[in-house]
Amino acid sequence: MRDIYTPGDPEFARWRAGHRYEEDAANLPDWWGAWGNLVAETTARGVVMRRARVVSEPATDYIRYEHDMTFANVAAGELVRWLPRRQAADLVLPGTDLWLFDGTAVLFTFFSGAGEVVDREWRTDPPVVKQVEAAFEAVWQRAIPHEEYKPA
Repeated sequence: MRDIYTPGDPEFARWRAGHRYEEDAANLPDWWGAWGNLVAETTARGVVMRRARVVSEPATDYIRYEHDMTFANVAAGELVRWLPRRQAADLVLPGTDLWLFDGTAVLFTFFSGAGEVVDREWRTDPPVVKQVEAAFEAVWQRAIPHEEYKPA
């Protein structure tokens, strides 16, 4: 939901300086291994992991960086889609980033204006989970698969 996250991230700085992984998951930074392994193990059990990103256009450098690195998410087994914010204008969406787990729990993540994580909150109350699930499904239906989306 944000157009920039952790702007001091050293990998983002390397990307801005011209470094690219060229869709080679074997050479990703060390921090990626744990996430990639978790996704691969989870999806191998038949769990579907979907990630939707709502982004502004023209895209920020950070969104271009995320798009460039998303090949690794897809290679690990995630399904990823992108929705330009203009196409989400008539959708009712939560005000912050979140993870929805099996339609039973939501983890909201709250960020500072500069893009740093300031807090997280677990919610399991059914009305909140249902609202989040409906919002995610609406985004998912409109969003563009990663392989087809090119940041403007």
